[in-house]
Amino acid sequence: MPYVLLVLVLLIIIVIISNIKIVPQAHAFVMERLGAYHVTWETGLHVKVPFMDRISKKVSLKEQVIDFPPQPVITKDNVTMQIDTVVYFQITDAKLYAYGVENPISAIENLTATTLRNIIGDLELDHTLTSRDVINTKIRLILDEATDAWGIKVNRVELKNILPPSEIQDSMEKQMKAERERRARILDAEGQKRSAVLIAEGEKESAILHADALKESKIREAQGEAEAILSVQKALADSIKMLNEANPGEGVIAIKSLEAFQKAADGKATKIIIPSNIQSMAGMATSLKELISEDKLAK
Repeated sequence: MPYVLLVLVLLIIIVIISNIKIVPQAHAFVMERLGAYHVTWETGLHVKVPFMDRISKKVSLKEQVIDFPPQPVITKDNVTMQIDTVVYFQITDAKLYAYGVENPISAIENLTATTLRNIIGDLELDHTLTSRDVINTKIRLILDEATDAWGIKVNRVELKNILPPSEIQDSMEKQMKAERERRARILDAEGQKRSAVLIAEGEKESAILHADALKESKIREAQGEAEAILSVQKALADSIKMLNEANPGEGVIAIKSLEAFQKAADGKATKIIIPSNIQSMAGMATSLKELISEDKLAK
């Protein structure tokens, strides 16, 4: 009898321990009692009633990422391409996630594919290739609204790859190559134009500097000549002033006049007109010179 009690106590302890559950961080357990939803366990220690409660679903509350395979879509201008999408979502209500839809991931994939086809069907090829952000935003809004009933919040949707047909890709590559060559020619022409402008501006500045230097040189030369003339005129004025102050006689003036005529002739003049008063003074000077010579001979 004691052995039976011991076994019974051990069984009770094992049952109690087996019904003690710990919910990890960022997780939630959906509990059912007698087959119906009972409660959602959050993070921490919990105990369930044996043979009555069971864990219906263990849910991760972390943000999850799903990479869906490429989906064939047709653009407005009848071009078929392959587009694969990446969806970032997070479970916000474990109960709705457990009971809202049978297979939430498959439901999100199918909803993403149909939404993508509807959006791309209203766009042409060129607009599709340049409107990733617009397409991502539209898909996210539609998915987020549709998945609210499933306890899911769609945080972000990204178009991973857009793959047009091979012939379209070849045509696009040729177009891009032609566009790059056109831009290169434009840049080369602009560079040559800029170079010619710079050369012309350099030549213009050089000519201006040369003209300014020549102008400055002529101005300085004229200033030098003017100063020289002023100096000569000043010296002449000073000499006249000194002569006037000395009050020279007529004889001195006549002699100075003769010296001036001598310098004027200088052996090069063929004809010189001498005033009469200077001629008389010259005769007197000659007579005086002869008298002095005779007196020297007599002695």
